[in-house]
Amino acid sequence: MSVCTLRINERDVAVPTGTTLLEAARQASIPIPTLCFLEGLSAVAACRLCLVEVSGADGHAEPRLLAACVTAAAEGMRVQTHTPRLQEIRRTVVELLFTEGNHVCAICVANGHCELQNMAVDVGMDHSRLPYRFPEQSVDLSHAQFGLDHNRCILCTRCVRVCDEVEGAHVWDVGWRGEHCQIISGLGEPWGAVEACTHCGKCVDVCPTGALFHKADTSEEKHSHPERLQTLVHARTHQEWSP
Repeated sequence: MSVCTLRINERDVAVPTGTTLLEAARQASIPIPTLCFLEGLSAVAACRLCLVEVSGADGHAEPRLLAACVTAAAEGMRVQTHTPRLQEIRRTVVELLFTEGNHVCAICVANGHCELQNMAVDVGMDHSRLPYRFPEQSVDLSHAQFGLDHNRCILCTRCVRVCDEVEGAHVWDVGWRGEHCQIISGLGEPWGAVEACTHCGKCVDVCPTGALFHKADTSEEKHSHPERLQTLVHARTHQEWSP
């Protein structure tokens, strides 16, 4: 097995060739924020919160912004994970997520247990410097057990990937474009009408916000299930799942 050595925040790190920068940083206990990434699912670099500054690879002397979750570590790379430039980018990304949706935390099922809410605290967002758009979004309550609130969706596509790669049901996809882009079930059908849905609830478990929720949950009652999320790695490798 070949190994490459890179420098992350002035610290030398040796990792197997093919390791991503995010994996390399986590192995070295160096935190890099993420929202769309979830171990056990394919990486898509949708949220861009894991952007890092990379130089020294392929002859590039000036730092380039690269998504750590999909960028492979290479010999001689120099990586910075928390520069003022990156901190500003991350705060702006979180502000955009809040202003492009309708995130009313006080009445959300995930209030106090929301990864987006926690990320806002981590990046120092105490208010938005951008105007809120207040889009008209729908709520799908057609499923017998679960609900989908597009107002709270951040298009991380975790639900799409877990349904596709772990459950194999292919219920979810991304539809439309631009400001009209949203998660859709089936071919734009109500969730409850999609016969492919196995009612497993994996999509609800991996949702980082209150966009997907159990119908019985009210404000602040949605809780994450770390043990189920950790099972994703095992499930994807061994084609198993513990419901």
